[in-house]
Amino acid sequence: MNATITRIVGPRIPWSEAKRHPVRYLLPTFFFALAAVTLLSSVTLPYWKMTLHAPQYPKGLSVTGYVNHMTGDVKEIDELNHYIGMRPLDQAAQLERAVAVSTLWTFAALLIIGTVIHNRLTVLLVVPALLFPLCFLLDLHFWLAHFGQHLDPHAPLSSAIKPFTPPVLGVGKIGQFKTVAAAGEGLIRATWASGFIFVGLIFHRAAYKPLLTAWLAVRNASKQARLANVIKPTAA
Repeated sequence: MNATITRIVGPRIPWSEAKRHPVRYLLPTFFFALAAVTLLSSVTLPYWKMTLHAPQYPKGLSVTGYVNHMTGDVKEIDELNHYIGMRPLDQAAQLERAVAVSTLWTFAALLIIGTVIHNRLTVLLVVPALLFPLCFLLDLHFWLAHFGQHLDPHAPLSSAIKPFTPPVLGVGKIGQFKTVAAAGEGLIRATWASGFIFVGLIFHRAAYKPLLTAWLAVRNASKQARLANVIKPTAA
């Protein structure tokens, strides 16, 4: 294989080596592919849910967040938020929701590409999917804090409640409401995908680092040999 291509995609597996240790080289591919499938399966599932409990709402009011939309008692919660000066929920994370599905498909594609890359470039390809669940929670926290800390001072009940930050996960309190926030099945699957990626990276390093080291040693030896052949006639 051309040296430039090999530097980009990493050394190929010699047939004799692949035949002798098939599982070693299949494991990274298996875990990256499993992560891609798991991540894509999360697209249509809820990522987050928050329920508001109060005496006047015995069944509670709930909002369920997907990567690209929200469902549940959104209208009722927006009406309550209006009185305390909070903006409608639909105004949050508009850009993120617009690109979420295509972004997850891109992450899955990068994971598949990572199965044929046998060097450190693989890390750059799979890290976005690895960090996605954490980034989702951080982005969610940002919007919850932004909305809760920037209340309209001219709202009818603005003086009745202080600025607040609803919890991303767990139990909190907003005025007379108790809030319970939890991860949805989609976020759980995305987190599983991150775990599969981490394991895949471990197996990837174990399988391909020796091949890469050997290839670099051969390349360096070849360079030194060519350099020696150039220097000898000059010295003579």
